[in-house]
Amino acid sequence: MSDTALHGIFIAVEVDASVRDDRELAARLAEVCPVDIYAVGEDGGVAIVPEHLDECVLCRLCLEASPPGTVRVLKKYSGEFLE
Repeated sequence: MSDTALHGIFIAVEVDASVRDDRELAARLAEVCPVDIYAVGEDGGVAIVPEHLDECVLCRLCLEASPPGTVRVLKKYSGEFLE
């Protein structure tokens, strides 16, 4: 099994298409996330850093920094979404 196959075993993050290209939101998410799951992508939009996904501490800062319902965190082990 490759290293990349091990990323995101416990947590997945979904960013709605309506905000995925929002440069300001990307910067805000990158700033608030304590474990650097978010970054500003090459195109200026929201990028997810796969190798950091399972470091998520479920702090909800990304949910509070984004418009309601546009970022969702999935706990893969329980199937529960944080929105």
